Amino acid sequence: MIDLVREKLAKTGADALLITQPANVRYLSGFGTPEDGRVFVTEDQALLITDGRYIAQAKEQSSLEQDIVAMGSQWPARVLELAKGKTLAVEADHLTHAQFDLFAKDLKLVPVESFLTEFRLIKQPHEIQLISEAAKLTDEAFSHILNVIKVGMKEVEVALELERFMRTGGADSVAFPITVASGYRSSMPHGTASGKVIEAGDLVTLDFGAKIQGYHSDMTRTLAMGTISEDEEKMYAAVLEAQETALAAIGPEKDGREIDRIARDILGEHDLDQYFSHSLGHGVGMMIHEEPWLRSNMSYILKAGMTATIEPGAYIPGKYGVRIEDLLVITSTTKHVLSSSDKSLIRL
Repeated sequence: MIDLVREKLAKTGADALLITQPANVRYLSGFGTPEDGRVFVTEDQALLITDGRYIAQAKEQSSLEQDIVAMGSQWPARVLELAKGKTLAVEADHLTHAQFDLFAKDLKLVPVESFLTEFRLIKQPHEIQLISEAAKLTDEAFSHILNVIKVGMKEVEVALELERFMRTGGADSVAFPITVASGYRSSMPHGTASGKVIEAGDLVTLDFGAKIQGYHSDMTRTLAMGTISEDEEKMYAAVLEAQETALAAIGPEKDGREIDRIARDILGEHDLDQYFSHSLGHGVGMMIHEEPWLRSNMSYILKAGMTATIEPGAYIPGKYGVRIEDLLVITSTTKHVLSSSDKSLIRL
């Protein structure tokens, strides 16, 4: 991988590269605390720069030679030493203004954007394996929570139980703050679990995932706590139809924009497209939201090895909402759906 990075670096006109975006740091180095690491690459060096707190961890995890500074705040000074006399390519959108100015005083800088995207976009077999493990654990957590969630529980209690189950099952952490959105809060697409008590007749949206060795999973299911209204039943059926139709259509060489349109058109047939307030899906990997994007305003041709979510939703503000989401991997001929949890309307 480092050799490929060097080939791309040579095309920028720079002869050194500084990686500061945490997911990119971990991708290149394997270092498990990437927010406290930076990667510095030249024609003959590839270093993980971190500080004394991580000497043992970096030695155990990193595939790169370690360059240890005494204190975490000293890494910019070390980069200046290493890059002296060189033209330095930097991830400008992942440096502070002060850091950029500091480097610019003594070095010629070449800002680069999305430098590692083309590498991270196509997942390697070991990456797909870790994402699959995270998705499997997410499915297991969903099966578990169906036996736990009940009227009278607080949303946050449900979220804590999901997190406990996934962590004890092998997750490093949850993939993102867990959404447990019940009743009127189900109309909030990212309704992070609150102190609201789950009531009879509520729709409850669960959006969650696991993180294993830096790789994420993502799944959403919406439950009914007993009897719900006819309009809520119809919304669920419409969202499920949109989700399954888009899922059937996606595959290699398809345009993500077209898959988004398919789901949006179906919701439109049910007069719900005005309540679909986000894109259809996104890639998942070392970041929970990454390329490719399945959006109405962005063309993205899908290739084997890419991951994507399919997650249409409809949300009537202040009333209720429904979202259903699966995670998949594009293959050379079709797709492999990693999420296996039941998508029929579950009534508890």
